[in-house]
Amino acid sequence: MTDPKSDQKIDPRQRHALKKFVKEIESCRGRHTELVTVYIPSGYDINKVNQQLAQEQGTAENIKSTSTRKNVVDALEKMKQHLRLFKQTPPNGLAAFSGNVAEREGVSDVKVWSLEPPVPIKIRIYRCDKAFVLDPLKDLLESKSVYGLLVMDRRDATLALLKGKTIIPLTTTHSHVPGKTRAGGQSSVRFARLREGAKIEHYKKVAEYLKEQFLPMPDLKGIIIGGPSTTTMDFLNKDYITGDLKKKIIAVKDLGYTGDFGLQELVDKSEDVLAEEEIAEEKKVMQKFFHMLATQEDKVSYGKDQVMHLVKQGVVEAVLLSEALDDATIEEFEAEADKMGTTVNLISVETREGVQLREMGKVAAILRYEYHQ
Repeated sequence: MTDPKSDQKIDPRQRHALKKFVKEIESCRGRHTELVTVYIPSGYDINKVNQQLAQEQGTAENIKSTSTRKNVVDALEKMKQHLRLFKQTPPNGLAAFSGNVAEREGVSDVKVWSLEPPVPIKIRIYRCDKAFVLDPLKDLLESKSVYGLLVMDRRDATLALLKGKTIIPLTTTHSHVPGKTRAGGQSSVRFARLREGAKIEHYKKVAEYLKEQFLPMPDLKGIIIGGPSTTTMDFLNKDYITGDLKKKIIAVKDLGYTGDFGLQELVDKSEDVLAEEEIAEEKKVMQKFFHMLATQEDKVSYGKDQVMHLVKQGVVEAVLLSEALDDATIEEFEAEADKMGTTVNLISVETREGVQLREMGKVAAILRYEYHQ
């Protein structure tokens, strides 16, 4: 839906605004095919779209149902009037929607919405249907940055995806490598051979899972592997994995854990690799807040009312807002912050730090200077 060569990012505030816009109109339903959707691609002549709408208006006059005909013609007229407000198509294109959204039949309440997407769109759509076409906008909300994760030791291995800020577990495998204590009667040589054989089978199985899960993913940005360094080096320095897979490995981290906790530790230790990703930026600002809370208590604050008071005073350098807040509260903070040149950070609840923010009142702030509250 967007230019595949474009590497533009949608920042959290743009993402929130887009999500709110989609939420506002996706519940609208027409009684018949009478809701009009128009997508105008970046660089396209908006006057040509208005000409098409005029032609569609003429065609709509042939609709047999009087109420449906009126609703379609009125929606198209409202759309034409709205598009005339634009001298040219906005740089990123335009998505526009119009239709009668009255809940009672026979009542007319024709509304129109439009949005310049946060990144350029390359799709042109005209649709008249029972619902607005929102998939192209929803597609923009999907994170395009996907990494493969593997945490492993000699006994266990877990594969997962890191998509945006979310860790998505894929599969887990457990080896039959015996413990270090051998059963009575076994020679040390035979026991060592059993352990080595079980370890090799475990590594082969992990390599097969890596191949099955990650090689078919064309958009995978890379694979990050974590575990005890002796294990990961042993695994990677042999011929368990193919050259195609080795090319995708972008980092190897020394970890003390496997499983879910190991996956979180791997993401934490991979901030250098994920420096351009939202998850790293989000965790960094939250970790700064928690560090200052422990060491410079008078330079931070939390709690909705207290932080809002400080924002209005111009004391706040950065306000941290949980995405768990309602839209009205987020917009109120954004409006006041913009007046004071305060940075707004929207924090998801998909990281450990984000959950902590939600549990401590959903609003926090890093101050410009010490403020004794």
